[in-house]
Amino acid sequence: MIPHSDPNDGPGTMKLIEELTTNAGQVQQQVLKEILTGNAHTEYLHGFLNGETDRGLFRRRVPIVDYDRVKPYIERIANGEPSDIISSKPIVELLTSSGTSGGQPKMMPSTEEDLDRKTFMYNLLIPVMNQYVDGLDRGKGMYLLFIKPEISTPSGLTARPVLTSYYKSRHFRDRPFNRFNVYTSPDETILCADSKQSMYCQLLCGLAQRSDVLRVGAVFASAFLRALKFLEDHWEELCSDIRTGTVSEWIADPSCRDATQRVLQQPNPDLAASIAKECAKELWEGIVKRLWPRTKGITVGFDDVRVVGVLLWDQSEAVGSPRDVSYTLLPNMCYYEFIKVEKNEEEERDEALECNGDGNIENNENSNNNNNNNDNDIKNNTKVVDLVDVEEGCYYELVVTTFTGLYRYRVGDILMVTGFHNAAPQFRFVHRRNVVLSVDTDKTSEEDLLNAVASAKLLLRPLGCLLTEYTSYADTSSIPGHYVLFWEIKPSAAADLSNLDRTVMEDCCMAVEAQLDSVYRRCRTRDRSIGPLEIRVVRPSTFDALMDFCLLQGSSVNQYKTPRCIKSKEAIGILEEKVEGRFFSRNSPTGNH
Repeated sequence: MIPHSDPNDGPGTMKLIEELTTNAGQVQQQVLKEILTGNAHTEYLHGFLNGETDRGLFRRRVPIVDYDRVKPYIERIANGEPSDIISSKPIVELLTSSGTSGGQPKMMPSTEEDLDRKTFMYNLLIPVMNQYVDGLDRGKGMYLLFIKPEISTPSGLTARPVLTSYYKSRHFRDRPFNRFNVYTSPDETILCADSKQSMYCQLLCGLAQRSDVLRVGAVFASAFLRALKFLEDHWEELCSDIRTGTVSEWIADPSCRDATQRVLQQPNPDLAASIAKECAKELWEGIVKRLWPRTKGITVGFDDVRVVGVLLWDQSEAVGSPRDVSYTLLPNMCYYEFIKVEKNEEEERDEALECNGDGNIENNENSNNNNNNNDNDIKNNTKVVDLVDVEEGCYYELVVTTFTGLYRYRVGDILMVTGFHNAAPQFRFVHRRNVVLSVDTDKTSEEDLLNAVASAKLLLRPLGCLLTEYTSYADTSSIPGHYVLFWEIKPSAAADLSNLDRTVMEDCCMAVEAQLDSVYRRCRTRDRSIGPLEIRVVRPSTFDALMDFCLLQGSSVNQYKTPRCIKSKEAIGILEEKVEGRFFSRNSPTGNH
C-alpha cells in the first residue's frame, strides 16, 4: 500500500517520513512479505521457492544476481512473452538506464503501480526542502527537464528512460497545483522531443521570468553545467527574443513555440539589456546569482527512485560539498539488502561471484540449483545484511528486491553509512562498483580520483584557467601502463591552450598522484609497475562531443552524467582527436608505501 502524500501539506509529509524511518525494520519486513506473496507463482520465484513466501527461504535459496542474469527474462517479455515470468502485475513499459556507467543501456520492468510509487517519492522532495529553505512558495523554480524519444520493443512495450516515462505520464501532466513547486518551463517545452529546442525554450522562459526564480536546477549537475554552456553560446539570441517579444524562427515544434510565446507575451527591451549586460562580461563566475538574483540555491536531482535527498548550495551560507551529502533510503520503496565490502576490494570479490546460501558470497556455477552448498560461503564469510543492520562508517554494495520483478538485484552502487535518521540509515554515494582505474594491484575509485583532481586543479588558478570537465582511463597499451586524464580547461582571455605552462601542468600531474592511495604510490615508486600519470588537455567543447556520442549509444540527455572513467575505444578516440597538449609527472610520488 502506497501512503498518501500531499506536497502542499509540509507537516503531514514530514510526519509520514518520521513514521517510515522510525519503523524502518517493520516496514521492510512488510514490503518483502507483500512482494513475495504477490509474486510467489511467477516463473522466476517459483523456480527457487516453489510457492513459499518465507523470508528465510528467500534469503537461502534466491541468488543475488547482476543484470546479465535477469536480462534473458526481460528480453523474453520485450519479445512478447507474458509478464508473469517475473511479475504478477502487467509490465506496462521497460525503463532504460543512462548507459554511461556500465556500458549499454539496461532495460528494467515497470508496472502502473510503479508510477504511483515514483509520484509518492517526488511529492516528498519539496516538503523536505522547505525544512531548510524558507519562502519557496513565493516564486518559481527554473528546472531544466528533458525527455528522450522512446523505442518500441517487438512486444509493443515502450522502452524509455525513467524520467521520460514520468514526464509523459498522467502523474506529471495532470499533477495538482503545488504552490511550492511552480516551474518556469511550460510542460510543452519539457515534452519537446528535440533537446536543443527544448533547452533553448526552457532557458528563454527562465530568463523571461528571472525576477520570479527562487531556485534553479536539473536532474544532474552535469546537465545544469551543459545548460550554462548553452546559455554562454546563445545568450545574444535569447536576449534578442526577449527584446522583440518573439521566439526565434528555428524553433519549429509548434506546441513548444506557442507555449514559449505565451510566456514572452510582449517585447521587454529593459530586461534584455540587463541580461545582456551580465552575459557580456568576460568572467562568468557567479552568473547564476547575477542572472537570477533571488535564487536561493541550486537543486540537483537523481534518477534512482529508491533514494530521497536534496543537493543544495546556498549562495549566502555554505552547506558543504555535494559529495558530503547523505541520502536516506525510504523503507517502503522496495526491499533492501547490503553486501559489506572493504574499500577498494569490491572488484576482487566481484569476479565470478554470486550470492546463494543464507546470503553468503560464493562461487556459483549454477545458481538455479536451490540446494547448492558451497564451501566458499565459509571461506568468504561475507554476510548480506538488512537495511537496519548496516553499521555506521562501513561500505556496502546495494541489493534490491522490487515490486516490479527484480529479486536480489545488484544495483552496482557502493555506499558508505554516515549515520541514521531514526532507525533508517543514511548513506553517501561512493562510486559505481566497477568504475575504477587499475593498472596493476592498484584500484582507484571515482571518489579517490575526484579528490585528487580537486586538489590538483587549484594549481591552474595562477594561469587564469578553470578545469571544466575531466575523465580518465588506464592506458595499458604500453609497459608499464599508466593513468591518463583528459582535462577540458577554460582559459582566460590571455591564455592559450596550445601554449600552457608546462611546469604548472606537470605539477598538476604530480599533485594528482600525490593524492592517490599508498598502493598506487608503491606501484609507481617501488614496484615501478605503473608509469607516470599523464594529463591530456583537450579543446573546448570536447566533452560536448563525448556526450553526443553517449546519447547516440542510448543515453538520455536527462540522465547523462560525464563518465569519470571510460573504457570505450570509440569514446577514447573522440577525446584523443581533440588533444592540444600532453603532460607527464616529472617525479614519482612520495609518501608511505
